[in-house]
Amino acid sequence: MLTVTPRAAERIRAIQQEEGHPHARLRIAVKAGGCSGLTYDLEFAAEACPDELTFHSEGIELLVPKKSLVYLVGTQLDYTEGLSGQGFHFVNPNATRTCACGTSFAV
Repeated sequence: MLTVTPRAAERIRAIQQEEGHPHARLRIAVKAGGCSGLTYDLEFAAEACPDELTFHSEGIELLVPKKSLVYLVGTQLDYTEGLSGQGFHFVNPNATRTCACGTSFAV
């Protein structure tokens, strides 16, 4: 239901090592805010919360709050580096509108 690309998985593992949490899970949530209404929230977590679902993609364990899943079904997390900058990018088939920077969206 939620996937990461090989590039994103590689970068996630690098950040886990840099921060000293090589086995941390990646929590992906949706919160109100941003210029389009909703924003993505990424953070590392040691344990899952009771209201979260777990997904595995490219060797990364992903935690998604049940309330966020409706907005994230089919979403792919990618990581790019290039002239226009570097960072994580969400390819979300549910988004009807996104902001220019790609950090907020609407459904």
